[in-house]
Amino acid sequence: MAPAAISLWILVLLVVVALAFDFMNGFHDGANSISTIVATGALTPKQAVLFAAAFNFVALWVFHLKVAATIGKGTVDPQFVDHVVIFGALMGAIAWNVVTWYFGIPSSSSHALIGGLVGATVAKTGSFSPVLWSGFGKILAFIVISPLVGFLIGGLLMVAVAWIFRNRTPHQASDYFRYGQIFAAAAYSLGHGGNDAQKTIGIVWLLLITAGVSTTDVATLPMWVVYACYGAIAWGTYIGGWRIVKTMGSKITRLTAVSGSCASMGGAISLALATFGGVPVSTTHTITGSIVGVGTAQDVRAVRWAITFNLVVAWVLTIPAAGLVAALFWYVGRSFL
Repeated sequence: MAPAAISLWILVLLVVVALAFDFMNGFHDGANSISTIVATGALTPKQAVLFAAAFNFVALWVFHLKVAATIGKGTVDPQFVDHVVIFGALMGAIAWNVVTWYFGIPSSSSHALIGGLVGATVAKTGSFSPVLWSGFGKILAFIVISPLVGFLIGGLLMVAVAWIFRNRTPHQASDYFRYGQIFAAAAYSLGHGGNDAQKTIGIVWLLLITAGVSTTDVATLPMWVVYACYGAIAWGTYIGGWRIVKTMGSKITRLTAVSGSCASMGGAISLALATFGGVPVSTTHTITGSIVGVGTAQDVRAVRWAITFNLVVAWVLTIPAAGLVAALFWYVGRSFL
């Protein structure tokens, strides 16, 4: 692929827009990692966001860049991507995030970005031929798989804990999990940083490839991109999105120290498996599935299924909606980029 003619100011502008999306990702999805410990009172909101932000950044030294590689060269054919496509993808994802944040809907920033990338690329080419279905199809499949895995792991952890502590009172069991849920939330925040920051790394990497600054070999990816993306998502998590904390922490089902620990750990295990496998899953989907699984294991009636259904509808709409908005921004971007 021949490098695109991109001026320095456009390259800098798009990197800034990408980091803005990454910040919004932390702001929007960071609520997922702290909702359980805030809902149960394990940490104050201010303590929780600082705690989650720190572990978001620490993930830099834990996970390899497999997810970044999937986004950068496994979703659409890089030869059809230029700076205008990346602008459309980022703006489509940011716009969808702002809308869902305003209404307190925990939708997926990850899928908004992926939908935006596909939508802008299709708008440029006029067909779906540039879409790499081996990678994009895997992402679509995990819209269903990741919450189911979270549901199963969260539910099984809850059942296992109930059996292990069957001879203890609820109060005694809660004492054991007072600090356990903080550990579980740390593991989840680590997974959130590892999976979600890499999606923006992948987009910036794709931008640098189109500009001829980098190649498809991960060894050529500048480390400043990695540090900047992990820093942006950590900062966004620290600023926090409290509208979504309320939905995740109390509206789906009521969480205690025990159930909150199981939900966080279920989500953390699901995210770690996906990240090590290079699958860009939604952190929102995994933690929601885990929370529902924990609630169902206790009592099916404890889960507010109407709210859960509304969340699923938002998940299904995210990729096409972000794709359509990204296509519009691609048309706008052609005139000045």
